Amino acid sequence: MNYNIKNIPSKELAKGISGRYIHTDHNTIGFITVEKGAILPEHSHIHEQITQMVSGKFEMTIDGVTQILEAGSVCVIPSNVTHSAVALSDCEIIDTFYPVREDYK
Repeated sequence: MNYNIKNIPSKELAKGISGRYIHTDHNTIGFITVEKGAILPEHSHIHEQITQMVSGKFEMTIDGVTQILEAGSVCVIPSNVTHSAVALSDCEIIDTFYPVREDYK
């Protein structure tokens, strides 16, 4: 199947953070835009998450460890691990989740 990201409806995750999602039988892929200053509150979920920075600068705290992610950075967030973030600039991010994020459908 072929998708055009701009034609996928956008879902607001938090103020200044929105994503467009593709779901396969086993994964969810999110194309995320984040405005500078937006805050992703601390949370966890059953899904393993791989976050890939396309552009921007993103301060992410995973299991109490804070790191700065920039274009080309990739991080893995294990299942049920608490994480949060703050956008230090406008960002474009690709998130991949396993299993499927039913709550994002």
